[in-house]
Amino acid sequence: MLYPAPGTEGSKVGVNPTYGNFIGGKFVDPVKGEFADNPTPVTGKPFTQHAQSSEEDVELALDAAYKAAPAWGEASLAQRAAVLNKIADAVEANLEEIAIAECYDNGKAVRETLNADIPLLVDHFRYFAGAARTEEGTISEIDNDMVAYHFREPLGVVGQIIPFNFPLLMAAWKLAPALAAGNAVVLKPASPTPWSIMKLMEVIGDVVPPGVINVVTGPGAQIGKALATNKRIAKIAFTGETVTGRLIMQYAAQNIIPSTTELGGKSPNIFFADIMDADDDYLDKAIEGLVLYAFNQGEVCTCPSRALIHESIYDEFMARCLDRIAKIKQGSPLDTDTMMGAQVSTNQMDKITGYCDIAASEGAECLIGGQKAALGGDLADGYYFNPTVYKGHNKMRIFQEEIFGPVLAVTTFKDDAEASPTTPCTAWGPASGRATAPAPTAWDARSRPDASGRTATTPTRPRPRSAATRSPASAARITA
Repeated sequence: MLYPAPGTEGSKVGVNPTYGNFIGGKFVDPVKGEFADNPTPVTGKPFTQHAQSSEEDVELALDAAYKAAPAWGEASLAQRAAVLNKIADAVEANLEEIAIAECYDNGKAVRETLNADIPLLVDHFRYFAGAARTEEGTISEIDNDMVAYHFREPLGVVGQIIPFNFPLLMAAWKLAPALAAGNAVVLKPASPTPWSIMKLMEVIGDVVPPGVINVVTGPGAQIGKALATNKRIAKIAFTGETVTGRLIMQYAAQNIIPSTTELGGKSPNIFFADIMDADDDYLDKAIEGLVLYAFNQGEVCTCPSRALIHESIYDEFMARCLDRIAKIKQGSPLDTDTMMGAQVSTNQMDKITGYCDIAASEGAECLIGGQKAALGGDLADGYYFNPTVYKGHNKMRIFQEEIFGPVLAVTTFKDDAEASPTTPCTAWGPASGRATAPAPTAWDARSRPDASGRTATTPTRPRPRSAATRSPASAARITA
């Protein structure tokens, strides 16, 4: 099924000419009246305009949040849980429309937004609606004459900066626990994806008390910094690339407030020889695990973007994988048959192309892809790149640096002793995986790759109870 583009005849999703900021429960134009074009990755052409905000807009959002925070923080846990459940209900009732909007704004395949991104958003709000009512304080006896009791209280007003790869799901990851804890929020979406969060606010804006959620759009270097450095926020949360994450933590340290960051990834998957002992469902799952590097166009922090394959199975296993990769269907992200959509922006396209040039200059062997996808028609100017695989060695930059695109770096190893020192040779986590038939092999290898999250099959199944972990330069959820 091919959905009509938002704003066109037959589409379920309307598009306004401009979108202001969402502050104090309503949409308001930016203080300076400036707007910027918002292109869709699907066609590469602008389809609306978003507010090009300034520091004054951040202050207005903080004013609204400060006005709403006392009453929201004093609301009972049952009252806050009811609001979170209403958010989930409202999104679920409009799931198809929101999924289409997310697809058009980000470029990812609509089959993913319909079946993963938006249903998981709903799940996160419902999970934290329940979690809010299970929070308890503690009491302890110091001595015969003294006891200490501890209550969990809201921080107050918090700042949140959202990435472009999962705009609405990552917003839910931050909004749901913050709201459940009684905080008011000022949220900044990523510069390339400002629209879908506004469509979300159209749906849930009347459910949430005015000022509890405020959304300000604009350039990250200006608006993100204005929010993160502001002395009126009690905490800052950020998901994005590592260089900016370091700055966010520095800003928080200067103001002596807590910060939460989820940063870049260059995650290894190790494929042991015994996965090919039988041509069975497990082997098929291992092949799927490798091909997941192209999931969400490779724009995933836990993307398995490095593969280490035992040399005895490399030729046969890689042939099977390349055959699967060649069958990835590209096309309009609005088509439910499309498996891999568009990259989010021209900047990402340039970055991916640049790394392919680097790979060639360093002597990596291109096994498949390596260039932009020529789709033609209305998609000719869209941001499409072919799924790509390079074979090389771990000292190459494509093995060491996050590309955030559908590019896999592959190498071989002789034994576990050779594979283990190879995997932590990058500062980027945040997940790792290993495919092996017997459980003892996986268990023995589990603690060796220093890449944070560790799984035996796939590192791309986000769930509300997934733990937060750290690697040298990353912190992210690991998977079940």
